[in-house]
Amino acid sequence: MAAASTDRKLFLGARMKRMRRELGLTQTRMAEDLGVSPSYLNLLERNQRPVTAQVLLRLAEAYDLDLKTLSSDPESTSATGLSEVFSDQMFRDLGVARHEIAEVADSAPAVSEAIVRLYRAYLDQRRLTELGSIGRPEEGAGAGSAVLPSDWVRDFIQAQKNYFAELEDAADEMVAQLAYEPQEFAAAARERLAKRHNITVRVVPIDVLPESVRRYDHHRKRLFLSEVLTVAGRSFAVAYQLAIQEYGPLLDAMADRAGPPDRPTRNLLKVSLANYLAAGFLMPYAAFHEAAERAAYDIELIRSRFGVSFEQACHRLTTLVRPGARGVPFFMLRVDSAGNISKRFAGATFPFSRFGGTCPRWNIHASFRTPGRMVTQIVETPDGQRYFTLSRTVSRIATSYTSDDSELAIGMGCELKFAERLVYSRGIDLRDPIATAIGPACRICERPACKQRAAEPINRTLTVDDFTKSISPYPFASG
Repeated sequence: MAAASTDRKLFLGARMKRMRRELGLTQTRMAEDLGVSPSYLNLLERNQRPVTAQVLLRLAEAYDLDLKTLSSDPESTSATGLSEVFSDQMFRDLGVARHEIAEVADSAPAVSEAIVRLYRAYLDQRRLTELGSIGRPEEGAGAGSAVLPSDWVRDFIQAQKNYFAELEDAADEMVAQLAYEPQEFAAAARERLAKRHNITVRVVPIDVLPESVRRYDHHRKRLFLSEVLTVAGRSFAVAYQLAIQEYGPLLDAMADRAGPPDRPTRNLLKVSLANYLAAGFLMPYAAFHEAAERAAYDIELIRSRFGVSFEQACHRLTTLVRPGARGVPFFMLRVDSAGNISKRFAGATFPFSRFGGTCPRWNIHASFRTPGRMVTQIVETPDGQRYFTLSRTVSRIATSYTSDDSELAIGMGCELKFAERLVYSRGIDLRDPIATAIGPACRICERPACKQRAAEPINRTLTVDDFTKSISPYPFASG
């Protein structure tokens, strides 16, 4: 990150103030940590003084801070969400500039998130109206809440950068107590459940659990796992049960502290936190981080070493943001063959839409044509940012010949500058790469002449006429 210079002064008041409050520090205490006076820190927080290189370095040293987290990022989660909101046709006459959106997202992230939530509620209500469900909230999604539980939980987790220090500490504590080798976790966890909680684990035929893969019988203290679960899936289910039994109060406290809007959202958040803790049991942070670095992020090798699935390893890679032991900042998507996104996590900037699907030019969709094969691609977003991406299909459960296909696709990626640390980039010219231009969902993408465009941008005028057939099926005016 460039230091403050004579030609570009750096004002980070809102971010410094937010960071200080998150750390629970007074201005006096932070001023002492930075070696400045409280009055000078007050001027910095009010943007009446630019941040100097010396103050930046002291911030990094005092709080083990990655300076990139302080930089003004027009493609941050908040800025991206606001950009999508203000691209709606109803705001077209306002002409809201990108730098204005970035300023609002930077100085008032909570207000930005509130605007995004209101817009999401508006979209949900509009969909209900289109479906003829208006006036019957009991039949519509999200009744009683402006935000769907899954959206609220996803946004909450992303606001924490997909990292929970309390859960990492709890996982380290359990790993130390069990003292197991990575491949022996399931046996150690089953023994712990049996001896300490009198819980037995049984794998049962599919006809016993026809509509679920895991069920815990509270009365008989039995954990039933479906035979359709893979070995890695069974290990994760045992880890989840151990997390609930051993750290239930911690999970309850964290879920309550987050302030979810209703009981369903709170329950979903607790399950998500328990899943995070279970992953920590299976893939302890320090050991997993070291293995990832040594293997140059070869996901198949890492997966095999810890006895987990490809998807589990990918998800864990997005959480490697512990101060002092950061990994490559990955983002991750999971989609089905129809393009529906069922999982979306990021340890850093995430370049895709919050309100729509993914760009058809990103080869996560093409991976369905080459099942089980890793596909790489360098993509470039409209702002010129480039990302190195990986895509591969996965199956979470075993399926019979007559059952529906359960194949999904996992998409991973990081900023191109980190690609040299990945085994998958070997043999690729990263200095002068061939990059595929992509965008957000078609409805808000303004890339012209796209052969794969599925709809015109909602903030542009369609320019179809009788005399010309363009490359894109939906040509539009540029301004």
